[in-house]
Amino acid sequence: MSDIRDQKLASNGEDKIQWVASYMPLLNKIKEDFIHSRPFAGRRIAMSIHLEAKTAYLAITLAAGGAEVFVTGSNPLSTQDDIAAALVERGFEVNAIHGADESCYQRHLKDTLSCHPHLILDDGGDFVSLLSGECAGCCDQLIGGCEETTTGIIRLKAREAEGTLNFPMIAVNDADCKHLFDNRYGTGQSALTAIMAVTNLSIASRTVVVAGYGWCGKGVAMRAKGMGARVIITEVDPVKAIEAVMDGFEVMPMLQAAEEGDLFITVTGCKDVITAEHMQRMKDGAILSNAGHFDCEVNKHDLKNLACEIVERKPSITGYRMTDGRMINLLAEGRLVNLAAGMGHPAEIMDMSFAIQAKSLAYLVEYQSQLANKLYPVPKTIDDEIARLKLASLRVQIDTLTAEQEKYLHSSSC
Repeated sequence: MSDIRDQKLASNGEDKIQWVASYMPLLNKIKEDFIHSRPFAGRRIAMSIHLEAKTAYLAITLAAGGAEVFVTGSNPLSTQDDIAAALVERGFEVNAIHGADESCYQRHLKDTLSCHPHLILDDGGDFVSLLSGECAGCCDQLIGGCEETTTGIIRLKAREAEGTLNFPMIAVNDADCKHLFDNRYGTGQSALTAIMAVTNLSIASRTVVVAGYGWCGKGVAMRAKGMGARVIITEVDPVKAIEAVMDGFEVMPMLQAAEEGDLFITVTGCKDVITAEHMQRMKDGAILSNAGHFDCEVNKHDLKNLACEIVERKPSITGYRMTDGRMINLLAEGRLVNLAAGMGHPAEIMDMSFAIQAKSLAYLVEYQSQLANKLYPVPKTIDDEIARLKLASLRVQIDTLTAEQEKYLHSSSC
């Protein structure tokens, strides 16, 4: 049985799903193929995802392949109640409510896993954590699953090293057609779009501090620079720091950047990136936001302890008044700003990521007898197929190697 906020919201959610479906040609093609091939016939798929229109269309695509799909959220503030209602209207079981407290959020995860899934689609590792502990009994028919995000893959690699990964998982985030586009162009656009929509402030002329220069950080920095901001990068990796310098950005420690920044965007996947020692140096009116998976990059406990007054300034903006009168503003409770306070990545970008998800789940079913309890990369054949489908949707053609060229590239002689 589903647990959502309001079934009467379904019509609005369905309109959103239909809109994004118009701009997701890869999933449309895969959906057509799945209708005929039925790779998930008789299978149950549990999804823990940012529940919005594009992920809903992925669920619909998997169902077209014969799956019985069970859906929950991977972040309470990214769940859209009208999308949840639209999926229920279509016959899916959905357990997700926007703004759910931690107890409700955990209950929804467990209720979704109670279907005893054959496949899981995880975003951040919550499903894997439960299936490795409290919900281990729900693994009895589990073939394996996919992980969507950097943070989740960090956790999976740790489990694999510890010997506590009890089923095969595919690292979708590491696929070229995911992180090169979703993390860079998706995060870059959606994070800044959400920040501008919530604050109604300009990016141009501001000093934007981007914490982390991985693919997400590269995308955020590139977009902020293009919109006229002065961009500062903070990093712990010396190679990424050099790359940022050569890309034309200033690089400095966060303690120094704290005094310079107007807008801070964390994209590291680590905790305590911005803490009390940084907050004490910030300007009046500084804006803090996070585009990493978990709400631990900005230390909210430090912010609360420093404040003499906490004010809800407007939707998705909480103001923390310091004892010296300065106001520091936190967006979306420090959660993923592009989803908790925005609409997430563009449909065309997520089309590629979710096409990889769909194909990877089908791969798990087809090759289940050959897979050990390990973390696997997305097969290159899938990555290349998605790239070719994307090029075709853009009406872009590329060259093909001749037989002689293929021979030359694999020859030891010149």
